[in-house]
Amino acid sequence: MAKVASTSIGLHRVKPFHFRPQQTTLHFVKLSTNQLNNLGKYQRLYCQTDPKTGDCCQQNSESAVKEKSSIEPGVDTEISKAEVSPPSTGPAYPTRDFNRRVALVSVLAAVGLFSSQRLDVGVSLKDITAAALPYEEALSNGKPTVVEFYADWCEVCRELAPDVYKVEQQYKDRVNFVMLNVDNTKWEQELDEFGVEGIPHFAFLDKDGNEEGNVVGRLPKQYLLENVDALARGKESIPYSRAVGQYTSAESRKVHQVSDPRSHG
Repeated sequence: MAKVASTSIGLHRVKPFHFRPQQTTLHFVKLSTNQLNNLGKYQRLYCQTDPKTGDCCQQNSESAVKEKSSIEPGVDTEISKAEVSPPSTGPAYPTRDFNRRVALVSVLAAVGLFSSQRLDVGVSLKDITAAALPYEEALSNGKPTVVEFYADWCEVCRELAPDVYKVEQQYKDRVNFVMLNVDNTKWEQELDEFGVEGIPHFAFLDKDGNEEGNVVGRLPKQYLLENVDALARGKESIPYSRAVGQYTSAESRKVHQVSDPRSHG
């Protein structure tokens, strides 16, 4: 019986195809058998060849592929499909219209600040005196009163004028504000009565004309503000009944007779 010689045939081992998407966010889709068989022709589009091994691989090792070693006809297989994330839009930059609005607001704010400063600087003793109430009327209208003894040549009086004006505007409906010029001989009796030795001298009177206290010279605005507020609220006492700052001596006054005897200046 004849023997048939057989020779060994070397078989070429083909490594399985691995499709690995580069994104980690996965959605699964079902492909038919024919679609899976056609994937081989597109292998070079999705895989990168390792120069050392010749294997088809992907750089993103975190991606996963679910495949079967053998595909039977008529059986559907699930593979992963990477979702492409939209490109980042980057930080939003201000538009030209926005920059114009910011510039306009800045200009208006600067103008308002400048105007308010100019208003404070522009207030003078003459302005406050013109708006002051006559002394006799203040003592008879049933309101508390602030009496300021001043002089036109008094530097401290001029410096405090803006602060006095602000407080007066805030409380003028509830408190009388009177200005008495120490240069007017008409007020010699009041100078002695209130013991005026330095100016500006602020005397605080209750609604009955009784003195609650006084402050003299350059002092923080808060002294005047809190005392006037206490008068307006009808409190029995004021926070600063005796306070003295830098002042101008009343002995330096230039005595003169005012032509209008009704003047309270």
